[in-house]
Amino acid sequence: MAESAVAFLLTKLGSLIQEELKSLGGVKGEIVFIGDELESMRAFLRVANAIEDSDPEIQAWVKQVRDVAHNTDDVLDEFMLRFADRHRHHHGFYGSVCKIYYQIKNMKARRQIASDIKDIKTRVIDIAQRRQRYGYKFSNSEQGSSSNVANNGGCYDRRGDALLLEEDDLVGIDKPKQQLIDWVLDDADSPLKVISVVGMGGLGKTTLIKKVYDDMEVKRHFQNHAWITLSQSFKIEEILSGLIQQLFDEVRRPLPQRFETMDSNNLKAVLKEFLQESRYVLVLDDVWSIEAWDTIKIALPNRNCGSRVLLTTRIGNVASTSCRKPHGYIYEMKALSEEESWTLFCKKTFQEKDCPPYLIEISKSTLRRCEGLPLAIVVISGVLASKDQGRVDEWELVNRSLGAEVEGSDMKKILLLSYNDLPYYLKSCLLYLSSFPEDHLIDWMSSIRMWIAEAFVEVEGGKTLEEVAEAYLYELLNRSLIQVAMRREDRRIQKCCIHDLLREIILSKSKHQNFLTIAREGSVRCLENARRLSIHKTLPDIPLEGKCFSQLRSLLMFGVDEPISESSMPLLFNGGLRLLKVLHLRNASLERFPGNVDKLFHLKYLSLRGTQVKVLPNSIGLLWNLETLDLKETSTIVKEIGRLTQLRRLGILKLRREDGVVLCSSIEKLSNLRSLDVKSIEEDEILDLQSLSPAPQFLQRLYLNGRLEKLPEWITSLHGLTRLVLWWSKLRDDPLKSLQNLPNLVFLSLVDESYEGEGLCFKAGRFQRLKYLGLENLKGLRWVTMEEGTMSRLEELIIVKCELLEELPSGTKHLSNLKQLELIHLHLYLHCSMSIVDGSGASISFTNGMAQQAKQLV
Repeated sequence: MAESAVAFLLTKLGSLIQEELKSLGGVKGEIVFIGDELESMRAFLRVANAIEDSDPEIQAWVKQVRDVAHNTDDVLDEFMLRFADRHRHHHGFYGSVCKIYYQIKNMKARRQIASDIKDIKTRVIDIAQRRQRYGYKFSNSEQGSSSNVANNGGCYDRRGDALLLEEDDLVGIDKPKQQLIDWVLDDADSPLKVISVVGMGGLGKTTLIKKVYDDMEVKRHFQNHAWITLSQSFKIEEILSGLIQQLFDEVRRPLPQRFETMDSNNLKAVLKEFLQESRYVLVLDDVWSIEAWDTIKIALPNRNCGSRVLLTTRIGNVASTSCRKPHGYIYEMKALSEEESWTLFCKKTFQEKDCPPYLIEISKSTLRRCEGLPLAIVVISGVLASKDQGRVDEWELVNRSLGAEVEGSDMKKILLLSYNDLPYYLKSCLLYLSSFPEDHLIDWMSSIRMWIAEAFVEVEGGKTLEEVAEAYLYELLNRSLIQVAMRREDRRIQKCCIHDLLREIILSKSKHQNFLTIAREGSVRCLENARRLSIHKTLPDIPLEGKCFSQLRSLLMFGVDEPISESSMPLLFNGGLRLLKVLHLRNASLERFPGNVDKLFHLKYLSLRGTQVKVLPNSIGLLWNLETLDLKETSTIVKEIGRLTQLRRLGILKLRREDGVVLCSSIEKLSNLRSLDVKSIEEDEILDLQSLSPAPQFLQRLYLNGRLEKLPEWITSLHGLTRLVLWWSKLRDDPLKSLQNLPNLVFLSLVDESYEGEGLCFKAGRFQRLKYLGLENLKGLRWVTMEEGTMSRLEELIIVKCELLEELPSGTKHLSNLKQLELIHLHLYLHCSMSIVDGSGASISFTNGMAQQAKQLV
C-alpha cells in the first residue's frame, strides 16, 4: 500500500506542478524535491512490501513512507481547496469585498502550506537516510522480486478468459453434482426436503450448489426459484424480503402494499402464502446457526409437492438439525485428492496444458500447501499464471514466500501471497472492496466509479477510465480474488462478491495500513489519519474533538435504518469532511441534503439513491469536480446540474414532464457524460427530452424509462453509444429506422410497451456490432423480420411475453454467431420450425404456458 500511496501521489504532483505553477510560489522547489525522493524510493518499496511482514524495521520504514505520502496528499488537497475560491464568479460590490477577503485568506493559507511542505521535506530526508542504512536488507531480497513489477505496466484485459474460467466445471464436481440433482428431483410428490452441503470454507460448497441450482432440468422441475446468502450477523427481515422480491420478480408480480415497512411476522405470512400451492426450490447459502434455520423454516409451507431447500454451512450441527430423516440429506464436502488437485492446478495455471517438466517439482511442492482446498488452488494458480514460465526462480520465490509469511494457516498464507503479488493499483482497488459488508453483492459499475473518484485508476492511452477500471476488475476476477455473483442479460457482469476467507485477509490489511475503518456498532475511535469510513447497519458515536476524520476521502453507509440528522451523524453536517471524494448514502434514512456538502470541492462521487431527499439546493452546482451523481428518488431538478461539467454518470428517477426542458438544458453542458439514466415519475408521464441539442458526444450508455411517443432525434447522433434500453416509451413508429445508424451499438433492449407497433424489420447491413437483442412485453408485436446480413455479430436473442407473436422471427437462420435464443411466455401455440436455426449452434430454450422444453442444437 505504501507503493500505491506514493505512485498516486507522484501522478498528482506531476499534474499540480504543470497546472498551478504560479500558485505554488516558493514551495515549488520543495514539492519537486519531495517528488524526486519519493520516486527514488519506489523501487525499494516493491521489495519492502514483499518482506515487511517478517522484518519489523522494514515494516516501520514502509509505514513512514506511507504516512508521509498521505500527509503530502492532504496538504496538496488543502492547497487546491484553499485556492479554489479564487475561481468563484462574484460581481459588483460584493464581488470586490470577496476578492479582498480571499486575497488575505490565501496569503495565510500559502504560509501555512509552505510550512507544512517544509516539515514534510525534513521527514522525507530522514526517511531517505534510513533507507540507506537498511540497504543491505533490500539487496538481499531484491533478486527475483521483479515478477509482479513486470505486471505494473498495465493490466492485461482478460475478459474473455474470465468468462471461460467461470464456465468450467471444477475438478471432481460432476459426481457430487449428479448426486445432489438426484436428491433434488427424487419423488415429486414428497414432503419438503432439505439438502445440506457441509464443509469448511474454501471447499467449493457454494460452487457445487450453484451448478445444481442452475441445471436446466432442475430449473424446469420447479415453478419458483430463489437464492439468498446469509451472514453471521443477518437480519431476518432482510432475508425474508430478499426471498420475496426474487420470487415476485420471477413471475412479474408487484410487491404487496407497504412491503418496505413490514415486520418479520408479516413478511413470513407473505412468503408462506406465495409458496403455498407451488413446487419451489430455495437456496440458503452460508447458514451459521441453528437459530437462523429455525427462524426461516417457519415461513416455508410443506404441501407434499416435492419442494426443496438447498443449504450450505460450515457447521455440522446446522446440517444435521436441518436435515432430520426421513426428509433430508447431508452431503459432506471433502478436499480434493492429490490427482484432482493436480488436474485443477494445471487447468488454472497452464490453461489446461501440461505442466513443463522443469516446473513439476516446484509446482507440486507449492500445491501440497493447498491441502486439496479448491479456493487455495485457484488463488495460488492465479499468482503463478502471471509468472514467466521460463524463469524457475520466480516460481521458487513464490514457494519460499509461503514459508516466510506471518504465522497462520497455509490458507491464510496463500491468500496473503495472492494479495502481495498484486500490482500496486490493484491492491488499492481490492482493499476498497472490503468497505462493503460481509456477503454484500457489490455493484460492478458503482465500484468502478468509486475507484475512479479515489484516483486509483491510471490513464492509459486510447482508453476511457471506465474501460481501464473494468480491466482491473477482470484481472482480480482472473486471479480468483473476486467472484461473479450476478450477470446482466448480455452476460456482462453486474455484481461481484468476495469469498469470506479472502475478505478476512483484506480487512486485516486495510486496518493495519490505516486504509479503511469499519464502524459496525457502538462508538468508533478517533483516527486523525483515517482515509475511509464505512458504516454498517448502526450509526456509531463519532467523537468531534480535533481533526478526527478530517482526512476522510470516502464515507459509505450500508443498511443504516436509523434517521440521519445533525445530532445522530454530526460528522456529515459539521463541515469537517473537507477532503471527501466519495459519499455513498444509498438507501440511507436521510431526508435533508446536508447543507455543507455543496462545499466539498473534491467530491467526485455522490449517491443519494433510495434516500428520502426530495429537494436539492441550487448550490449543488459548486461541486465542480463531481463525476457521478445518482439522484434517483429526488423530485427536484435544478439548473445548476449543468455547471457540473466533470459529470460522467447521471441517474435521475421520478422526473416530471415540466422538468424535462430544464434537464435537457443542463445535460447539453455535460460534455464528459458517459452514462445517462432517466425515469419518469409515473409510467404514463411524458419524458420531455426532445429539446436536447447537442447531445453529449461521449455518451455510451442510455437508459430511458417513461413515455416518449416519439424517439428523440438527438439519439441518432450518439455515435459512441454502446447500450440502449427503453421502457414504457410507447413509440408508435418503428424505432429501428433511427437506431440502425448507430455504429457502435452492442446492447439493445425494448421493454414493457416501449414500442406499440405490429412489426420490426432489421435491415440488411445494419446493427453490425449488436451482440444482444431483447424484446420484452411488447403487447402489439406480431412479426419480426431479419434480413440476410443484419446483426452479423448477434450472440443472444431474448423474446419475453410478446403474446401476439406467433412465429419465430423470420431470418433467424442468417444469424451465424447466435449462441442463445430464449423464448419465454409467448403465444400458447407458437409455431417453431427447428430448421430455422439449425446450424447456428445456438442453445434454444422455450418457456410457454403448456410446455417447457430446452434443446441444444449441434
